[in-house]
Amino acid sequence: MGRAIVATAALSALLAVCGCTVQGTDADGKHHLPVRIELPGAKASPSATASTPGTPSAAPAANVLWSRGDSGSGVRELQARLRQADWLFDGPTGTYDDLTEQAVAGFQGKRGLPKTGETDKVTWQRLVKMTHEPGKWDLYLMGGQPAGAPDPRCLTGRVLCIDKTTRTLRWMIDGRTVSTMSVRFGAQYTPTRDGVFHVYWKARNWVSTLYNSPMPYAMFFSGGQAVHYSYDFSARGYAGGSHGCVNVRDEAAIASLFAQVRTGDKVVVHR
Repeated sequence: MGRAIVATAALSALLAVCGCTVQGTDADGKHHLPVRIELPGAKASPSATASTPGTPSAAPAANVLWSRGDSGSGVRELQARLRQADWLFDGPTGTYDDLTEQAVAGFQGKRGLPKTGETDKVTWQRLVKMTHEPGKWDLYLMGGQPAGAPDPRCLTGRVLCIDKTTRTLRWMIDGRTVSTMSVRFGAQYTPTRDGVFHVYWKARNWVSTLYNSPMPYAMFFSGGQAVHYSYDFSARGYAGGSHGCVNVRDEAAIASLFAQVRTGDKVVVHR
């Protein structure tokens, strides 16, 4: 018995020096959860410091909700609220980029908070109190809203299928979607007409004779209304509106579309 006690003590001392894990046993000799032995002053591993459910962690993680590189609906709302507070003029994009980080740091510094550029709970609560809940088009100010199901009239032939509800344009051939892009419509007093039309004229470089505004990649389908690239839409998003035309903000996308669309192709504008 004396030798067993000495041997056990020696083994425990050796294991303590090595920082190993001792497997404890019950009275019947069965193993239960391991007991970790750490050297005094040694940095514990994450598994050693993790708390069990229901018990507070000894070293809680920082209260950061979002930081650079994150993405998702929460980041999109953050960006929309930063725009309301005049700290961000880009987006919302849904991605926490360098401009978002700079905006958050500026907002924090103005209010005496640590200028980390990361959105922690305190920063978020201050921002929420100063702003209102963003609406759908505040969140998708620059486009990016998923396209809805195409109108049945778009399922045959070559069609520019334009959805006013989701603010998207689908370029479709025989029921297959070739490309999709965000679009903007006419303002309250100059609405874009709904219905079925056809492209009757194309102009690569056109300037409106009525408003003296550039209309690159114009594809006219109803009177003076056309699908075309808009510098204003590219810069301001849905904060502005057209005089009835269907604006596209992605120049590369509409350049490609312009090259594919032919005179006589169908245009369906629907809700």
